[in-house]
Amino acid sequence: MSSVQLFPHFGPQRSHTSSSFSYTPNLSAASRNFSLRMSSLTTRHSSLASVAPLEAILFDIDGTLADSDPIHYYAFREMLQDEGFNEGAPITEEFFIKSISGKHNDELCHVLFPDWDLERAQNFFIDKEAMFRRSVLTEFHIILPVSLPTILNLILIQTLRLVAEDMRPMAGLDKLIKWVEDHGLRRAAVTNAPRSNADLMISLLGLDEFFELVVIGSECARVKPFPDPYLKALQELGISSDHTFVFEDSVSGIKAGVAAGMPVVGLATRNPESFLFGAGATMVINDFTDSNLWAALEESIFPTFTGS
Repeated sequence: MSSVQLFPHFGPQRSHTSSSFSYTPNLSAASRNFSLRMSSLTTRHSSLASVAPLEAILFDIDGTLADSDPIHYYAFREMLQDEGFNEGAPITEEFFIKSISGKHNDELCHVLFPDWDLERAQNFFIDKEAMFRRSVLTEFHIILPVSLPTILNLILIQTLRLVAEDMRPMAGLDKLIKWVEDHGLRRAAVTNAPRSNADLMISLLGLDEFFELVVIGSECARVKPFPDPYLKALQELGISSDHTFVFEDSVSGIKAGVAAGMPVVGLATRNPESFLFGAGATMVINDFTDSNLWAALEESIFPTFTGS
């Protein structure tokens, strides 16, 4: 299987013909200063000892196992522009991060298209998700019949294929997967993505045999940021929140994990660190190579006991 590549950090700053992809968060100076102030005011707890002995880890998918958001961004930007959204001006990275990323499509129907009838809005997202899957599949030379009719969509699929070429697992994921397996921990993927997207990403990352369970937000009573998807994972695995923690990259996902009673390790794939701490993250890392993460993982397995 062709290896999956990850965008070093999300930041759609590439033309349709460029082969490079880099990220500089499109935040104003005021926003950056606010983030720095929040960082200095927020107490950082780098320990996962509260869940010792650790029995399970629950993982989000998009932005956690791999950063697929650049593909979603391009799809939204081009398709929304084609619909005349924002008076035809393309959406910015900042708008995508603040208003779209991490939200379920049902919620986005009302956020992006408050004046549309529900069926029309839902069809937009059906087409968008189909385009996401097609762009990833074409990178792996898996060709599906074209179902989206316009020349624009055909051009966009080719553009998204260029973006998908840079997708790979989050740094350190292989080491983490081996550590989880070596310690016999239970594990599940919990996502707001459609099941077809989730299954595709897990398969391309070679994690079909790793996850015991994949929980889809729309198959629960409520999606993230409500705790229902994580509570369902705990229930179906038969494990306790007292001995489980979560990996998440979005504000809504972190809120869901915390509401389900678990510590959450946030990945600063694209959201500012202060946003993730503000949502309740126990600690924030850039990727799975973080030395503080590994110290915390070992502490969760082998807690330190202090005597009187």
